[in-house]
Order: sequence, then C-alpha cells, then structure tokens
Amino acid sequence: MAIQLDIAVLSLFVLLASIHKAQSIVIDVVANHGAKADGRTDLNTPLMNAWKQACASPTLTKIIIPKGNYLLSRATFEGPCKAHIILQVDGTVQAPANPNAFKTPDWVVFSRVDGITMLGSGVFDGQGATAWGKNTCSKDKFCPALPVNLRFNFVKNAMVQDITTKNSKQFNVNVLGCQNITFHHFTVTNPGDSVNTDGIHIGRSVGVNILDSTIQTGDDCVSLGDGSKNVNIQRIKCGPGHGISVGSLGKWKAEEPVAGIYVKDCTITDTTNGVRIKTWPAAEAGSATDMHFEGITLNNVGFPILIDQEYCPWNQCNLKAPSKVKLSKISFKNVQGTATTKEAVKIVCSKSLPCDEVELADIDITYKGPGGPAISQCSHVNPKLTGKMNPPACTVEGTKIAAN
Repeated sequence: MAIQLDIAVLSLFVLLASIHKAQSIVIDVVANHGAKADGRTDLNTPLMNAWKQACASPTLTKIIIPKGNYLLSRATFEGPCKAHIILQVDGTVQAPANPNAFKTPDWVVFSRVDGITMLGSGVFDGQGATAWGKNTCSKDKFCPALPVNLRFNFVKNAMVQDITTKNSKQFNVNVLGCQNITFHHFTVTNPGDSVNTDGIHIGRSVGVNILDSTIQTGDDCVSLGDGSKNVNIQRIKCGPGHGISVGSLGKWKAEEPVAGIYVKDCTITDTTNGVRIKTWPAAEAGSATDMHFEGITLNNVGFPILIDQEYCPWNQCNLKAPSKVKLSKISFKNVQGTATTKEAVKIVCSKSLPCDEVELADIDITYKGPGGPAISQCSHVNPKLTGKMNPPACTVEGTKIAAN
C-alpha cells in the first residue's frame, strides 16, 4: 500500500509539471478585476468574478493574487469547472478579526472542484487571536463553531504547495470528502496556546498526502477523523501542538472505518503527545486498521507513543463503559527521542475489543524528569516486539490518561 501511495504522489507531481508547461489564460485580480491591496477593501467581489471567469473557461486558467495585503470577508470557490484552475497566491489575505463577522464556521472554501492547484508565497491570515479566548468547548459540548481558515469539501485532484495558513480562529485546514489531494511544502503557524486550532483535519477522504511541511499549532498538527483512508504523512515538522493523531473516533453514530494511515520520517517537538490513536468510551461502534508510524524523532514530547481508548476530554463521557471502536494492524517502528512524561509508551485498548496485531519495533525513548526512568504501560493488548525496546515494553498495567 505504501508503494501505491508513492505512485499516486508521483503521478500528481507529474500532472502538476504538465499543467505548468501548458499555455493558460491569466487573470490578475488587481489588473483585471480592480482588487485593491490596501488591507481595507474587500477582495470578495474581484476574486469571485475572477473565479467565475476561470471556472467557465474550457482551457487551463491561472488566477493571480499579487503581493500586497488584502482583506477578504469570505470566499467560496464552487465547482464543477470546465478545466483545471491554478490559484497563485502571492499576497497576504486577511480575515475579519471579529468572529461575529462570520455567520457560518468557514472563511475560504473550495467545494466540488475537480482539478485545482493552489501555490505561491502567499499567506491566509485568520487573525484568530480575538477568538481563541471565546472557545467554550471545555465547558460546553454544544459550543459554537468558529470559522476554519481553509475548507476543502468534496474536492478531487488537488495540490496545495508553498502556501501558509496562520492564526486560524479554529482548524487551519479541514479536508472533507476529498479524493487525491496533496499538501506540499505547506506551512501552518498558530501559537501553542491557541485553542482547537488543528493544523490539518481529515475526514471521509481518500488519498490525502501531507509532505515536507511545517505545522505549529495549539492542537493536533494533523488529525484524522472517521473515513480517512490511504493517508500518507511524510517528513513533517510538528510542534508545538498535540502531535499527530488518529481520532478521536467513536463519538458519533455511523462513523466510517479508518484504514491505511502511514506516518513516516516525521520530527515532533515540544508537543503534549507524539503519535497517538484516540477513541471515546461509552459511545458508538467503529473500526480503524492498517495504521503505521515509522521513523519518528521526538524532542521533549509528552506521551510519545499513545493508544488511548479511554479518551475523555473535559470529562464529557462515561469511563465505565469501554470503547466500541476496534483497532487492529498497528505498528510503531524506529521511534526515538526524549519525553517529558514518564509514560513513554502507553497503549490502553478497549477491554471489550482488545487491540489486535500491534507491533513495537526499535523503540528508544528517554525520560530524565521526576520519577524516571521512562516506563511502558499496556492494557488489553499483546504486542509483537522486535529490536531495541527502551523502555522495556508493557512492564506496567495501564492507567487513566489526562486527555488533551
């Protein structure tokens, strides 16, 4: 499967190269549609007029947002379109700072587009500082949703390259119902204390690639929700944040299976978790299988290797009933570095559906804090062990983990 993923990524790069060589219509939002790079005039109308023109074109079209500062109230790039479109963003595009300016939890949306490349040196700035303190999810399970910087809804054959998203009010990127979408040399920049600002969240999507990117945020660098399949995450620099996570799963009815997750050659620094899988107890049934974490370098990371099937943030669940999400075919290989928690390896599986086919290989994690050295805790799992094992595997019975 990993070979198939590499072929898919290579094919997309070949497609991108061929697109760049092709002749295209060029639409400059300033020169052709009167946009003003003054940081005050709304870019919405010029940008949407340019998109309408590009979407109707039967040949490749490039839209350019030149260097400069632009205010954008909101934008929805709606498909289907007649041909591939390149959106070249070289300017800084800013959202309204006031979260009350948004009637829906989105800012920039790509919807039902087949064939889109977004590239350039540009920045999408969500100006989220005023919103982070208004996040009430720690107290209210029905908390209102804040706008996401970039949404990709039911998009196919897409490439996002060299773009930056920063200071999102909620998630930086949300990928839903997509097929064959790649983020390459992508940058996410949010403060470590910005609440619920996942770097890239993926759900119900097939063939998502996140490559050679840097993600700094206040929540998961990458989070994979239900229905995530054939996801390839390679050479990511993650941190600060909450690490790279599968889940949380099992909270909602009719969640789709997760399968084929590959996280390889990533560096995780100053995060509250490393690589983890999290499912809710006392909730809905589901499954996640074929998940592999390999070549992970850790620098001052809490809970470096974590399977938590008792995930219960803000005490919003019943821990007496076990998780109904079945986990299987999971490997952690060549995971090395330093931990900030004594529990370097913690695998807490469901007592009603124990984890199957879990493998630990060449683990070398050190902890030098109070109560050291590092320990490895396991519940309801019998992992296969190969190579170096520091700390010694599964020498302590699992206990409750503080969720975040």
